[in-house]
Amino acid sequence: MKTPSIRDLQPNELATAYFLVQSKEVRQKRTGEPYLSLILADRTGEIDAKMWDNVAEVMDTFDKDDFVKVKALMQLYNNRPQLTLHKLRRAQDHEIDFSDFFAASLRDPEEMWQELRAMISGLDNQHIRALLDSFLDDPEIGPRFKIAPAAKTIHHAFRSGLLEHVLSLANLAKRVVPHYEVHYNLDFNLVLAGVILHDIGKIHELTYDRGFGYSTEGQLIGHIPIAFRMLNDKLREFPGFPGEFRSMLEHMILSHHGQLDFGSPKVPMFPEALLLHYLDDLDSKMEAMRALSEQDPQAEGLFTRYSPSLERVVLRKSRFLNGPAAASSPVSSTAKSTSDDHWDATPAVPAKPTPKPSPASNSLFAERLKLAISDERK
Repeated sequence: MKTPSIRDLQPNELATAYFLVQSKEVRQKRTGEPYLSLILADRTGEIDAKMWDNVAEVMDTFDKDDFVKVKALMQLYNNRPQLTLHKLRRAQDHEIDFSDFFAASLRDPEEMWQELRAMISGLDNQHIRALLDSFLDDPEIGPRFKIAPAAKTIHHAFRSGLLEHVLSLANLAKRVVPHYEVHYNLDFNLVLAGVILHDIGKIHELTYDRGFGYSTEGQLIGHIPIAFRMLNDKLREFPGFPGEFRSMLEHMILSHHGQLDFGSPKVPMFPEALLLHYLDDLDSKMEAMRALSEQDPQAEGLFTRYSPSLERVVLRKSRFLNGPAAASSPVSSTAKSTSDDHWDATPAVPAKPTPKPSPASNSLFAERLKLAISDERK
């Protein structure tokens, strides 16, 4: 039975659903009793979740990157969705349709891959063309490149996000380079090589078997030094590769973040490197803005939450253009259960009656929830 996605959840509705555990913390209330603070996810987004009762019985039965089945009430806290978990158990992989849990590019990876390979085949610099083909033909690189995200959270944070980002930059470069090439002598061969190689270290920096995270190598080194190393390792196969192009490609990898404060060991020092930085910055910010505007669809108002990476809130344009009625989410006056009839033959949490929430502010459920939230915040 297909269960509700995060995007489908409505305030004050009970739901039974499967999620991926993106993070897990066991914390303490003022009473000393444990409670769970989780971030749960599926392909439509992520949501904060708290479990206040029966925590000792389940807290050691699952971990980060496990799937869990939960029965929960979604409410808005500070205008952001939050789940209060009543029941939780670890789910087995055979219960899961993995395509429901991992956000992926809307485009077919093989189609994007062939489009990128066609661009490479059209290059007139045989040294750069052979180098790029060698990267993408590598059995340790190509398959990872096809499925890796471009980031953990900030932009193109979905499967095949790196490939989509690189292809987007390549298409931007095809349009922008002709505009500048006459007066600035831009070399499309060099720009495309920088586009393909600048983030290639992310295939090793990030982990993406289930949830997205950082590998040990990614934590210790980062994608810029990893890409620099990968380039130098690959160039050992090309002893005749021109030294000037080698230095320029190395510089483009090292400088593509644009500023020393943003993690670049160097700032861009020639036109192709500067163009790569600005195209990369443009594409990542446009995708980050799109993703932010689609987050927390249940939240009210015309503006999103504040984004530290973008250093701003973002207007929910469709709500703004469609009028005030589109700016708020429907809220049920009473809790409506979307749970299935059969929780589990042997649930990890002993089943017990769950009080039906009442719209009255002085109900037992409301008072208990207020106390629980107060315990956490203090």
